[in-house]
Amino acid sequence: MRANSLRAALQEEARPTLGTRVYTAAPNLIELIGHAGAYDYVEFLAEPAPFDLFALENICRAAELHNLSTIIKLEQTALPFFAQRAVGAGFQGVLFADVQNAGDVERSIASIRPDTPEAVGLYGATGRRMADPGRVGTSDYVAALNDIVVLVMIEKHSALKDLDNIVRVSGVDLVQFGPVDYAMSLGRAGEADSATVRNTEREVIRAALDAGVQARAELTRVEDVEYYLELGVRHFSIGTDVSILYAWWRDEGRRLREALSRVPTG
Repeated sequence: MRANSLRAALQEEARPTLGTRVYTAAPNLIELIGHAGAYDYVEFLAEPAPFDLFALENICRAAELHNLSTIIKLEQTALPFFAQRAVGAGFQGVLFADVQNAGDVERSIASIRPDTPEAVGLYGATGRRMADPGRVGTSDYVAALNDIVVLVMIEKHSALKDLDNIVRVSGVDLVQFGPVDYAMSLGRAGEADSATVRNTEREVIRAALDAGVQARAELTRVEDVEYYLELGVRHFSIGTDVSILYAWWRDEGRRLREALSRVPTG
């Protein structure tokens, strides 16, 4: 079994972790991130992105070549099938989105935990890629499933109301706030940067840390990291492939278009 490097990093309590996110299920893109040499893991945003089961395995293969760990983001409607197939492909962490309450979190975690009396999970002895030949259903296999890192998005108003219970669900490793979804669930679409939403984010981070659960923040600019460090956050993700490419094409394309507009015609 491949050791879960993300789990190992989280067990070093003083060590920050850094990841980045991709919508594109392309192994060569994962390899580029690995070549950058700056990241602990790459997160595949399966919630909004198109993909097939072959893509899940190829993402993991490419990441493993560069000692990158892997996380997949999944919505509640994808459970348990895609959660189990992602873990079987080799993903070492799952970010569960759209949870409404502690019960959703418990069901999410059960989908990727082993079917044993102790874990009370739904994942049986299945010969998928994560298992070395001949080791399906062994104690190492069970340990690998128990090592899968669990991240939970707090992005619904209903989840906030059950926050104290959610952060105390056994097996939750990381909590992250989702301001865009949260604002929308309040009936305040487009107000992710409002004072109300920002205050709620601080409340979520404080509740997680008080419960002994780590918090993660998604950044678009390095300059924002100090704000979160002061709040006690030590785990970060920065950027997405789509936003990075869009910003470059938009800005550089407009600059070049402006330069071309000065070329005499006729």
